[in-house]
Amino acid sequence: MTSLLPFTTDLAIDLGTANTSVFAPHRGLVVNEPTVVAFNTRDESIAAVGAAAHAMVGKTPSTIVTVRPLREGAIADFDATGVMLDFVIRKANPRRTWGRRRFVIGVPSGITPVERRAVEESAHRAKASRVHLVDEGMAGAIGAGMPVRQARGCMIVDIGGGTTDIAIISRCSIVYAKSLRIAGNQMDEAIQQYLRRNHSLLVGERTAERVKIEIGSAAPLERSLAIKVKGRHLTEGVPCTISLSDADVRNALGDPVRAIVDAVRHAIEAAPPEIASDIYDRGLVLTGGGSLLRNLDDRLRRETELPVQMTEDAFSSVALGAGHLLEDHSLLREIEAA
Repeated sequence: MTSLLPFTTDLAIDLGTANTSVFAPHRGLVVNEPTVVAFNTRDESIAAVGAAAHAMVGKTPSTIVTVRPLREGAIADFDATGVMLDFVIRKANPRRTWGRRRFVIGVPSGITPVERRAVEESAHRAKASRVHLVDEGMAGAIGAGMPVRQARGCMIVDIGGGTTDIAIISRCSIVYAKSLRIAGNQMDEAIQQYLRRNHSLLVGERTAERVKIEIGSAAPLERSLAIKVKGRHLTEGVPCTISLSDADVRNALGDPVRAIVDAVRHAIEAAPPEIASDIYDRGLVLTGGGSLLRNLDDRLRRETELPVQMTEDAFSSVALGAGHLLEDHSLLREIEAA
């Protein structure tokens, strides 16, 4: 006879600038949706949430406005954040449930007390009875399988949509943390600015993201790549198509990539000597969607002289780590007490 898995309404949430992921005990990752909400301005109703809203970005009539509830890891629109949380929670738990439920939510290490309270209030509005906020660096390290309980330093670099979170961890404590508000979205903006400045071409954020994914890189490639980009000419006002090479896009991404590399180097320099020694032995782990930029690991390996490893599931490390904390109460207590 097949045994039924116990049903629980507890959830682990990675409330990201670009995507929101939800982990449910005994079920794994149950939701992964773009963090976008579309509103109808005529009656202030909700037009779409998640993937449906993301498909509308840059393509809506004047009566529909698409909103990204978070900017650079911080809540930019409180109401839209509540709508997003309510949407993913209902999607994760489609059956009507009653009773107490806990949320573990990954947040950037650099958010302010006011921003932390905003996340907590949004979760309570979504019917959470208890909310645990965990630094994304810690949650990502746990999700990546790093030995956070050991008295040895380990380092993780989580490059998301709005923030790059760098954390050095030892014995369930964060020895060093830096949340850099430069990540995947800023890379997209850098491509948009490059095209506007060098080609008088205006493109939307979705086109810029596609360019980054298809031919973007942090260091020269073994084989050159190129892509056709369509947009509107700024001065002539007509549709225009240009060809971009990987070298062009690498040039466009120069500033944000350099800022991330410099922040990683500064973190190593700021680490206590014994912890730094551990990191030089063990290296660092890269996670987050932004870490998938071609040759970023090679660039970091060359400029830091550290071993660099990629996580198996770069997009889900924070949600998986937060989910592990839902199931390992003792580890959650250790982290909260640290």
